Amino acid sequence: MFKVLYVGEGTIPTEPLEGEMREDLLWEEVRPGEDLEEELVNRAPDLVLLEVRDPSVASRALEILEGLRRERPIPLLILGPSALLEFKDLLLAADEFLIEPYDLQEMTIRIEKVLQRTYSVEGRKVIRCGDLMIDVTRRKVTLDGELLPLTFKEYELLKFLAANRGRVFTREALLNKIWGYDYYGGERTVDVHIRRLRAKIEGGGRNFIETVRGVGYRFREGP
Repeated sequence: MFKVLYVGEGTIPTEPLEGEMREDLLWEEVRPGEDLEEELVNRAPDLVLLEVRDPSVASRALEILEGLRRERPIPLLILGPSALLEFKDLLLAADEFLIEPYDLQEMTIRIEKVLQRTYSVEGRKVIRCGDLMIDVTRRKVTLDGELLPLTFKEYELLKFLAANRGRVFTREALLNKIWGYDYYGGERTVDVHIRRLRAKIEGGGRNFIETVRGVGYRFREGP
């Protein structure tokens, strides 16, 4: 599920737009106000749709967004009147932009294209599992937008399991894949790292990694 956050004055006909969007896209709205930074942090959007009416407000929103982008990629699609073309700095900060009048079908296509580019599964640049995001390019893992302090082996183990979700791996297979065939430690090493991983990524009802009794481990297929 991808969350699209619309930041604007509510001029977009949201009901028809939501009807055009895929089922795995969640639409939320906020107004550009003093609590915008708090809203962006708490809502943790996967894409921001910023409607520009006041360039000063838009500049502030971009400043906040740039701070959040240091932790994880958040693509930006800017909307506005034709006068927006005069503000090249704003447009250059966006992944895409649209000028009024808006075509809702074109807007949804652009939203989907930006999401596909940013969270592409091909090449496993980013692996998403519900609230858990593994940024393979930047070697960072976030949960609910919070950066997780994983060790090198914890990260490699998590990335491998998540990239092969639903597949069961024996402890021996994981040991050979993550630690290498020349590693002299026992299979208990895998159990220790799985336990540490679970302590960092699970809780609150989450259960990403399943133990398959008598076999090994697998990453759940669900969201």
